[in-house]
Amino acid sequence: MKKVSGHNGLNQLHSDAKEQLVDVVLIGGGVMSATLGTFLQQLEPNWTIEMFERLGDVAQESSYGWNNAGTGHSALAEMNYTPEKSDGQIDISKAIKIYEQFQLSRQFWAYLVKHGLIKNPSSFINSVPHMSFVWGEDNVRYLRKRFQAMHRSPLFDGMAYSEDADQIKSWIPLVMNGRDKNQPIAATRTRLGTDVNFGALTQQLVKQLTNNDHFSLHTNHQVTDIKRHPQGGWSVSVQDTKANTPIRQVRAKYVFIGAGGASLRLLQKSGIPEARAYAGFPVGGQFLVTENQELVEEHLAKVYGKASVGAPPMSVPHLDTRVIDGKRLLLFGPFASFSSKFLKEGSLWDLFGSLTPANVLPMAKVGVTNFNLVTYLIGQLRQTDNDRFAALQTFFPQAKQQDWRLWQAGQRVQIIKNVPGKGGQLQLGTELVNAQDGSLTAMLGASPGASTSAAIMLELLESCFAQEMASPEWQAKIKAMVPSYGESLHDQPELNQKILLETSKVLGLEHHLDDWSEEPVATEQTSDEEQYESLN
Repeated sequence: MKKVSGHNGLNQLHSDAKEQLVDVVLIGGGVMSATLGTFLQQLEPNWTIEMFERLGDVAQESSYGWNNAGTGHSALAEMNYTPEKSDGQIDISKAIKIYEQFQLSRQFWAYLVKHGLIKNPSSFINSVPHMSFVWGEDNVRYLRKRFQAMHRSPLFDGMAYSEDADQIKSWIPLVMNGRDKNQPIAATRTRLGTDVNFGALTQQLVKQLTNNDHFSLHTNHQVTDIKRHPQGGWSVSVQDTKANTPIRQVRAKYVFIGAGGASLRLLQKSGIPEARAYAGFPVGGQFLVTENQELVEEHLAKVYGKASVGAPPMSVPHLDTRVIDGKRLLLFGPFASFSSKFLKEGSLWDLFGSLTPANVLPMAKVGVTNFNLVTYLIGQLRQTDNDRFAALQTFFPQAKQQDWRLWQAGQRVQIIKNVPGKGGQLQLGTELVNAQDGSLTAMLGASPGASTSAAIMLELLESCFAQEMASPEWQAKIKAMVPSYGESLHDQPELNQKILLETSKVLGLEHHLDDWSEEPVATEQTSDEEQYESLN
């Protein structure tokens, strides 16, 4: 196999054979394809892998550093992962799951750095404290209960809690300066949080993939169709969009569709029955951004608030430190935007092209039953610059409008699934859709996808490469790359501490699961009222 790149790749690929059989085709040059390709290359170095990316370089859509919030999602701050149940209890089960999934990613990245496969971890991951911040008596009561519930888990025992304005100001002065002193407030803070530049990570993953002669990258190549091959596997139709060459065929034993918003339409083209259950609705994201270094230096945190009453989880506001290409900046949002495109660089016909007789009615039902989402989107689309700035001021009271500019981030396609007996259901998060024989997978959905990419790809390997995953050879290699694979960190606090320490050292991150006694921390033995009195 010849290693090629650029728009001449497919011509070279077919110079020796009319149709070449490869082991794996990766569609899309984002973090998911790069992660799967890296796993497979480590497990089977001699497998032939072809990656096709429609744009001129990899990581230019959802993985691009400016097209996402860069949160290393580990459920330290995101309150939508810890809902309050009808009995008043806080459910932290999803937070535990996401935390453990992110630790798989950290271990995988640390393995690659340790073995020299990717360089300079600070180019893609940096320590940034993760915080939850709320105001109003009801929200303070919720956050206090959330802290109590999370602090019972050893995974979150490095979390600090405070309702004291001076203490919180020492953490996030921009958020506190100019705030009403009579306003009830509360915050949690965990110094183990991270900011991740998934674009820089993807670039480095793909670069190390190209060092293997059995891997080929083809940019400016559009996959136009996917069909079952008569002799087994899949026939993938690809066109060089820059040279406008005739469509060619590549035969693959296995196909992964990791093309972000474009994955749904390609999944439908495959013709597998599983695709009929899905539709998608595009939602764009916008952020206010400042590069004013005086402001940037005063704020070091990702501060997550609560979504407004009735608003969907995707609307959770946050004021974040970002590190992109070595430069720190601040980002606030998200604000929803709408386009019928499924990709930022997509077509206005994407949404309409994805409609089928099987998914039109389920999609319509979601629009009727999710009235809060519809109301939210309409309200967002009606917002003016002044409205967005007013939202920023709820987090940063002394913000000045001239310091901030609006940035159009990436497109996300929310999953709509036709659930038997229930009809169309809006699915949050990510979902793998596999062909029954395991020869094709499409990844649909959005956050916390990129942060949990290692966990998602391990799940894919279990489903589609079950025989290989059961072998002693693969098991040993997987455990070398991801030591906690198959284990519960929640049930093994010592293992969690060990992994945090080891990955922090390799990735150059802070490790602060130490004594928090100098900071006010509510204890679970006291009542809410007693805690409030002791903390204020």
